[in-house]
Amino acid sequence: QEKYKSCTNETGDDLIMDVEALHVALQHSFSADANLRDPAEKTIKSLKYVKGSTTMLLQVAAEKQVQYEVRQQAAIQLKNICRECWVERVSFTGAPLPPLDGGSTENGEPKKAPLLDEEDKGLIRNNLVEALLAEPEKSIRDLMAETIHSIAIHDFPDKWPNLLPTLLSTISQSSDSSQAL
Repeated sequence: QEKYKSCTNETGDDLIMDVEALHVALQHSFSADANLRDPAEKTIKSLKYVKGSTTMLLQVAAEKQVQYEVRQQAAIQLKNICRECWVERVSFTGAPLPPLDGGSTENGEPKKAPLLDEEDKGLIRNNLVEALLAEPEKSIRDLMAETIHSIAIHDFPDKWPNLLPTLLSTISQSSDSSQAL
């Protein structure tokens, strides 16, 4: 797996991110010092434009040695990006909806939210259930479960056929009822 992920954000800036830089940005987002917090928040807001950011967020959220608040923030951002960028958001009339953070193009048209690429989606589908089942902290488990739910709405069963077998197998093999979801 590549250490560095890059792409271009909505303003044309190249964004390069690795897991360590993501971890630092998540940590700094809690800082009382605006000189640290503001750039960290801007970086976090731009994550939906960075290929591979969802897998890096899952890595941070699932890493037990990372500070709890940072893991929780990673799980929140993963949930939000998956909810907003998994499929194109459309209104009940079928018109595209702007990104949740608003914004418009130079013409005044609503900006379209970026969509995650299929490789990133596959990596999340393949690793999220395992991360959830291994997670000891209830609040992070709940966030991961919410992420699974928002993905399953769109991908189960066609694009995620192993979701139910994985869950059922884990439940049937677990002697610890707390680990059975």
